[in-house]
Amino acid sequence: MLTLSFITGTEPGKWFTRFKDRTHHGGLETKDSDDALGDMLAGQAQLALTRLPDTRIDDSLHVVTLYEEAPGIAFPKDYFLSAEEGAVDPAELDGEIINWQMPDSGEVDASAVRDALQIVAANVGVVIAPRPLLKVLSKKLIEHREIKGGTTTTIALVWKKSEDSEEIQDFVGIARGRTRNSSRQQTQKLSAREKTLAKQARRQGEKPKTGQSQRGRKRPGKRR
Repeated sequence: MLTLSFITGTEPGKWFTRFKDRTHHGGLETKDSDDALGDMLAGQAQLALTRLPDTRIDDSLHVVTLYEEAPGIAFPKDYFLSAEEGAVDPAELDGEIINWQMPDSGEVDASAVRDALQIVAANVGVVIAPRPLLKVLSKKLIEHREIKGGTTTTIALVWKKSEDSEEIQDFVGIARGRTRNSSRQQTQKLSAREKTLAKQARRQGEKPKTGQSQRGRKRPGKRR
């Protein structure tokens, strides 16, 4: 059984399905979290699908980057930006209330973004954060768009080097696009009975065709 915590704003359901269908490690236990890396470091998960940068990353951890997230902006539905199309120019926000935006470090506090969006839903100000995160957290009273020149973030799989395993490697392979026929995928072990049946099936497929020539066989000689 592999336990995985995934950061809010990611939608890895297709990877979960492929892992369950293609591998035989006893299943997959998953948890949606505002701090997936914290869950893994605390021993609540073996593997974290998390957002980078994060100052807690060090040499004791394996890190495999998967994709980048575009920055976005969330605002009330009746906000003046609603009438515009395309990415928002930050210059248009001069004098506007910004309830939360990414710091210079680029780190994202998903819980803080969630709280700030509640203020936006009350028709006050905007939030600047990774757009996939805004998409997941935004309610009916909120719109979100891409914002020009914002800070990009990275989604990565992170796990402890000391706890590396076949289960983790198989999930990482699936997330990176490895196919079903890859040698990395662990195949199901056959029971003794299944092996016997498979062997019998192969033998049946190797039987000579009807009417096959019998030439070449030695006939028994006559006794003198």
